[in-house]
Amino acid sequence: MIAGNDVTGIAQTGTGKTAAFVLPMIHRLARGRARARMPRCLILCPTRELAAQVAENFEKYGKYLKLTMALLIGGVSFKEQEVLLQRGVDVLIATPGRLMDQFDRGKLLLMGVEYFIIDEADRMLDMGFIPDIEKICSKLPAKRQTLLFSATFPTDIQRLAKTFQRDPVKIEVARPTDAATTITQHVVHIPTNDAKAKRTALRRVIESCDVKNGIVFCNRKVEVDIVAASLTKHGHDAAPIHGDLPQSVRTETLQRFRDGDLKLLVASDVAARGLDIPDVGHVFNYAPPPKDEDYIHRIGRTGRAGRTGESYTIVSPVDEKSWGFVLKMIKKDVEEFMPEGLLEEIANLPPEEKSGRGRRSSRDRDSSRSRGERSRGSRSRSREDAPEAESDVAVAEVQKETREEAPAKAEKPEKSEKPKRERAERPERAERKSTERKEKPKRDYKRKDDDLILEPAPDNVKGFGNDIPAFLKR
Repeated sequence: MIAGNDVTGIAQTGTGKTAAFVLPMIHRLARGRARARMPRCLILCPTRELAAQVAENFEKYGKYLKLTMALLIGGVSFKEQEVLLQRGVDVLIATPGRLMDQFDRGKLLLMGVEYFIIDEADRMLDMGFIPDIEKICSKLPAKRQTLLFSATFPTDIQRLAKTFQRDPVKIEVARPTDAATTITQHVVHIPTNDAKAKRTALRRVIESCDVKNGIVFCNRKVEVDIVAASLTKHGHDAAPIHGDLPQSVRTETLQRFRDGDLKLLVASDVAARGLDIPDVGHVFNYAPPPKDEDYIHRIGRTGRAGRTGESYTIVSPVDEKSWGFVLKMIKKDVEEFMPEGLLEEIANLPPEEKSGRGRRSSRDRDSSRSRGERSRGSRSRSREDAPEAESDVAVAEVQKETREEAPAKAEKPEKSEKPKRERAERPERAERKSTERKEKPKRDYKRKDDDLILEPAPDNVKGFGNDIPAFLKR
């Protein structure tokens, strides 16, 4: 890096990748001075939390150097960021969205960037930031140093990353799919896909462990809120964090967890990337992640910097395929774990809570529509989902409807006679209408003031005579 070559760095989580690019960057930036609106170094991060963490590390490492830094993330006032940019900063740490916002507002110039760093490069390229990164690269000078760092770096992402680098040097500290050896991994297999059973299993696993603090990862934002509410309801100290929450709430929740005031952090993958919370003892996966590479990032929140940690993944029948991909990637067996009495508790769950949730949720979705918009298809689906006990009643109702329709069919000839009478009466009506039209007086379309005989003008009123003004002749 100090030699000025483009670098692709791959290493396990918790091994100090942030320091690997911040320290050499500080060494090279110590010479020179920033100009207004023209940073010398640009660091892109996929999430606000990771950008804030990199900024915190920069302040720590560059404490005794006269280097300035600006953090551009969403959820924060534009004005404060603009003041810093106008003064001139050496290092700009940003998320792609807010960076482009400031650039489009004319508050930022990227022609002076000498060092371009992408942290968690695979996630940046994989989360749909490719168009933004291409646009940002087009604003950067061609002569620059580009560095990419990540814990995982699949082959297809490597090919894509080469478009942003020139002859990069690949430095691989460990195999991209290796988890830290300080993490003890466990898997909990449950026999049902019921959401209540899954939440019950999560609570029993947490209660069976001596948890000082831990992170619970969910695949969807909706699940994050539901699981956090369930844990809180059953006496656990838990709070959610995901991308839909305001930035102030996310920052406050994360700080409480860092300070030890919060025991369980229920998170989406927004918190799985690069966050350095040193002493996390446990990680709980509510389900295997959709992308198997994310499993390394999730469990990598524990066992950092040589500390020991434990991870537990709950796998239901529908998750077996995803879990199989994870096992294939890590190339090792994971120890099975089952809390005492959990299977009996799941089997004894109330049947309406266990088997009726899917139908009840579908009815809730239908009730959210307006009554006028409900289609016959939805009613037919609800009839098909009805229990067998109601089928006899439905058959009886259909038979009753057919009996009621029989006399209605007998009355149809009377209805068909009506048009005949109307047809017979139509000529008479036509004659009557024609006579009415003849008797009606013709309408006079003349205006009321047409052909009026005007009275002579008074003696004191004089006309133009033969002298007609020019404007009247036009």
